[in-house]
Amino acid sequence: FFSSSPAIRMQRLASLIPRVCQRTSAVRRVTAAAPTCQPLFARHYAKLYTSSHEWVEEIDGIATIGITEYAQAALGDVVFVDLPSVGDSFEQEQSVAAIESVKAASEIYTPVSGCVEEVNTLLVDTPGLVNKSAENEGWLLKMKISNPQELDSLLSAADYQKLCTTSAE
Repeated sequence: FFSSSPAIRMQRLASLIPRVCQRTSAVRRVTAAAPTCQPLFARHYAKLYTSSHEWVEEIDGIATIGITEYAQAALGDVVFVDLPSVGDSFEQEQSVAAIESVKAASEIYTPVSGCVEEVNTLLVDTPGLVNKSAENEGWLLKMKISNPQELDSLLSAADYQKLCTTSAE
């Protein structure tokens, strides 16, 4: 193996990869450019945040949006969530939903412009899911992003943490 030319070694290595990929539990494909296993599903970006305590996670042009753990803790026990309809369009920083808690009601603003593709219908019957898992199962809606450059104006996790630390002082 090591005595052959780099091109032949690369071909041999590439021939092994499909067998290795077939043994994994995820669906995978082999790219011709680089002989490595890559998930067939979408790219995954880190969560981004707004100064008004919403989060957004974008995967291939679809933004999942919710409120942060910080926001749900400030709200207290959530008792009602008013969600938009699928097909509604919103501009960045426009009110997209409302959350009512035992303490207060709060408008939720969309971090990006786009069209609503899906809403979390679980929140209709179990609004407390926002308290239990604000940044996971308690997501509010998914939007097809109309202006991906708007993501550049959002806060990173580190910047958002600094904002929360400053707000708490």
